[in-house]
Amino acid sequence: MADICNVKVGEVTKQYEEGTSFLEISRDFAGQYDAEIVLAKNNGKLIELFKKVTSDCEIDFLTVKTSPGIDAYKRSATLIMLKAVYDVVGRKNIEKISVKYSISKGYYCTIDGNLILNEELLNTIKETMKMIVNEDVPINKRTVGTTAAVNLFRRHKMYDKEKLFKFRRASKVNIYSIKGFEDYFYGYMVPSTGYIRFFDLYLYDEGFVLQLPIKENPCEVPAFKPQNKLFQVMKESDKWGEMLNIDTVGALNEEIAKGNINDIILVSEALQEKKISEIATTIANDGGKKFIMIAGPSSSGKTSFSHRLSIQLKANGLKPHPIAIDNYFVNRSLTPRDENGNYNFEILEAIDVEQFNRDMTALSAGKTVRMPTFNFITGEREYKGNSLTLGRDDILVIEGIHGLNDKLSYTLPKESKFKIYISALTQLNIDEHNRISTTDGRLIRRMVRDARTRGISAQETISRWQSVRNGEESYIFPFQEEADIMFNSALIYELAVLKQFAEPLLFGIEKSCPEYIEAKRLLKFLDYFLGVNTESIPTNSLVREFVGGSCFNV
Repeated sequence: MADICNVKVGEVTKQYEEGTSFLEISRDFAGQYDAEIVLAKNNGKLIELFKKVTSDCEIDFLTVKTSPGIDAYKRSATLIMLKAVYDVVGRKNIEKISVKYSISKGYYCTIDGNLILNEELLNTIKETMKMIVNEDVPINKRTVGTTAAVNLFRRHKMYDKEKLFKFRRASKVNIYSIKGFEDYFYGYMVPSTGYIRFFDLYLYDEGFVLQLPIKENPCEVPAFKPQNKLFQVMKESDKWGEMLNIDTVGALNEEIAKGNINDIILVSEALQEKKISEIATTIANDGGKKFIMIAGPSSSGKTSFSHRLSIQLKANGLKPHPIAIDNYFVNRSLTPRDENGNYNFEILEAIDVEQFNRDMTALSAGKTVRMPTFNFITGEREYKGNSLTLGRDDILVIEGIHGLNDKLSYTLPKESKFKIYISALTQLNIDEHNRISTTDGRLIRRMVRDARTRGISAQETISRWQSVRNGEESYIFPFQEEADIMFNSALIYELAVLKQFAEPLLFGIEKSCPEYIEAKRLLKFLDYFLGVNTESIPTNSLVREFVGGSCFNV
């Protein structure tokens, strides 16, 4: 007779036989949740629902309205899509399926091989996905040795995974499968295909987009809205990766192992400098721009970029003056608060918009203006004798999260503004089917910088991150397509450098902390990379803004 285990969920404790799956237990508590349960936390550790209870435990269930839950949903949907493509097209006709980058709440994917991707083929793939979902077959998981995994993916012609596992430190690899189709994924899955009821496929550019729900509304597929400017920047990044012959972590690790990292750093930095130079030349040739508005999400490298752009503008005969919108914060006592009572620095109302416009209008009229400096310690704006007057060749380089929003600079003529959107759009993927989220790259950047410059722990950075992300979704991303030009601040080598700085910070987060699960996920992610030191990184590199040693005041 099986032993009886006490399982506590919230304030309720029930008894189950040892060996009962968490999936079975979740069904008893489904009514207490406002969305479908897809994962569990067992005594603070994230687990998949097929796992079985072996002792008394305290359980929290996670739905698709949580970040780990919606990530598991998207991962599982990707696995189903891959299975459907192989079923429809045939393995012998496929050279490679690539899940490249996030676009319009979905994933842009390409298929290389003996096929013509058109509406008819895409509809067949979509119907095959629906059939797999309707069958509600289990998503199985098995563990194999690393050598066996390398051989397995070589046979499947998934060569990026073969490269990845050459540098695998762990001796085991988890393989997921649906009805015989096997693949590796970084992260957990839902229990079966029947959970993935909401998705759509759209032809786009040379591939297609797998459109998926968001955690705020997991039962609806958002409309597909092409982000053409952002997409072109991502394609340009792909070309940079092709120039370096590096498009995945495994390829980067191979180059590091060969001792080629110095060349990679130099070429990566040269490509960025060339792009910044092109932007400066475009501005100079226009002739009518007085206000360069730079905006982007947290940890995009806006400050270093504005300095480097200013240098290139000087090389074009202009006289740039950097202005941080943060210096126009309202005094702390007037700062709006969010629903939790915390100061909300992300919204436009945290900025003294009226004073900003008065100053900018006066400057454009040739008047001398006293320029403010915000004291982040006292929470008040100060005037320290700095003044500014614009001459014929003078130009303002204005940097802040609301830079692309015309409500910030409503009195300035549109023709006098040149808008630049900057973000760290990671060029690398883990392998052909596992993306590296640009959000993860920025979070790691911010974590390292927060610890170095502000004494903020990784735990605190992670705890604040969702609030930062909410602000980006509301106040930055809606305006990105209005930019005159976009700049990708990610460097192909940077995560191999950030690894050394981030890992000790993440290891410092205790298991009892709510942020431990995220810390463990990021540690697993960083474990894919071989480390690189900072010796060969130029002092004007955007990476220096985060790891230190910059020649700029950042």
